[in-house]
Amino acid sequence: MENVFYILPLFFLTALVYASAGLGGGSTYLALLVLSGFAYADIPKAALLCNLVVVTGGLYHYLRAGLLPFGKILPLVLTSIPLAYLGGRIPVSKELFLFLLAISLAAAGARLFLTGEPLWKTKEFSPRRVWTFGLCAGGILGFFSGLVGLGGGIFLAPLLYFLGWGTGRQIAAMASFYIFVNSAAGLAGQFSKSDFSLSPGLIFPLLLAVFAGGQIGSRVGLGFLPLAGLRKITASLILFVSFRIFWGLL
Repeated sequence: MENVFYILPLFFLTALVYASAGLGGGSTYLALLVLSGFAYADIPKAALLCNLVVVTGGLYHYLRAGLLPFGKILPLVLTSIPLAYLGGRIPVSKELFLFLLAISLAAAGARLFLTGEPLWKTKEFSPRRVWTFGLCAGGILGFFSGLVGLGGGIFLAPLLYFLGWGTGRQIAAMASFYIFVNSAAGLAGQFSKSDFSLSPGLIFPLLLAVFAGGQIGSRVGLGFLPLAGLRKITASLILFVSFRIFWGLL
């Protein structure tokens, strides 16, 4: 892969749309990198780096707005961090990677179709339920995320929406924090099994593109700009790519 500039607009748009929902865009970065011919071993690392750039900016804005409920997110990340690292250390065949990527894209597309509020009314949970659910769900999703090279927000957010774990913006904030810690842990696991061969001239333009898109998207997520139509168009395209990958594996 010698030139990344033709996919920069796609990375920018991906970061913008996903950040508006409190996500990093890792599944779509993975798909774009696969389709662009990047070295297979470098794809999860590049996607996780992009994830970190996007959610760091978004998380800053959510923290400033006081939207992150630490009591609910803490149990989720206590188990996800070590298991995301463990998942990142495990070698995965290309066929299994593509299968897991297709599942991730399907989840991402479904997530982007969700509106800004939970499917059920926001509920209050006892501390025991919060910790039981958080430790179990956080660990399972963290391991899977590290295995594929994701932050895990596309799996966590729909679950939190279904349970009524918080308001739409609180869930976006929790997803951002979850993605941040999992991406860092998963990246450490990925680097423990192989080095990063991409040159700065390839990775830095991608990081700049997602930083710009993420900054705009995080402001959209806070309600400063509308993006509902673009989010649904993007979701449709992501679901189509997921179908194409599944079809190619048959």
